[in-house]
Amino acid sequence: MAIYGFHASHEQVHPRQLLDAVKHAESAGFDAAMCSDHFAPWSERQGQSGFAWSWLGAALEATNLKLGVVNAPGQRYHPAIVAQAAATLSAMYPGRFWAALGSGENSNEHITGDAWPRKDVRNARLLECVDVMRDLFAGEEVTRDGLVTVDRARLWTRPETPPPLIGAAVSVETARWVAGWADGLATIAQPREKLQEMISAYRDADGRGDLILQVHVSYAPTDEEALAIAHDQWRTNVFSPPLCWDIDTPAAFDEAAKHVQPEHLHDSVLVSSDPDFFVDRIGELQSLGFDEVYLHHVGVEQTPFIDTFGTEVLPQLRASSASAAAPRARTEES
Repeated sequence: MAIYGFHASHEQVHPRQLLDAVKHAESAGFDAAMCSDHFAPWSERQGQSGFAWSWLGAALEATNLKLGVVNAPGQRYHPAIVAQAAATLSAMYPGRFWAALGSGENSNEHITGDAWPRKDVRNARLLECVDVMRDLFAGEEVTRDGLVTVDRARLWTRPETPPPLIGAAVSVETARWVAGWADGLATIAQPREKLQEMISAYRDADGRGDLILQVHVSYAPTDEEALAIAHDQWRTNVFSPPLCWDIDTPAAFDEAAKHVQPEHLHDSVLVSSDPDFFVDRIGELQSLGFDEVYLHHVGVEQTPFIDTFGTEVLPQLRASSASAAAPRARTEES
């Protein structure tokens, strides 16, 4: 049966409030959680960007949830540091931490002052980072002179089982590419046909592990309020790659989104006041084969979303997921 999790958006919510929200999500019935890892928000209106790794330690201690993070090693983060952070969390909380790794966005990475590489170079750098991290998890002393430089690094505190390194992808091409190294695939909600193509590309390239989906939602007592929330908080996030990869500041994102109209948000956010709408739409996406679905309410205030989804959405999604899984189980047994 699918896992339904809560997405904690560091760009939008103060880390203290976000910790309260993830604890509330657990008590409301969410199975797991994940968070972003940004140096800057997508918009000046969002106005936050806490350090994900500090928060992850607190959230793992404060809940019993499995938690994941989307991270971009290679420029802002040296891969040995990401490996050390991930290893420590996994040693402290066995089996409860995972990291989805991607090639990053300029809005976070430009702070180092280094040039923003082409996408093919960023992918090559990411693959080097994955190799470094896996060797460190294995207890090796690592030295590298490539797109990333490592000098005699070794992890002295390691978990018995290394954390899964998931491949983050938003395109069919990247999904096929990450299959060569990832322990699973993570993506965001897109048209069903594209998601199916991505899943097929990943599996056909011998991609292993779980399929993880993040879904942006906007819930409020009325459809008008829900759309207003989405437009206020998430209109800077409607842009497709490469634009969203290459814009470098929140102010530039705000400028790019000046002419985004409220109705444009429907392409990237599920917007409604009706819990059954979310049951139907999220269920349709999960039925493509996703093992874990993380729900991100794009508003700042999380409590009404958590309460309503905990009582009216998640139980129906679980019931549908269980009923769909039963015929498959009987078929496999026969």
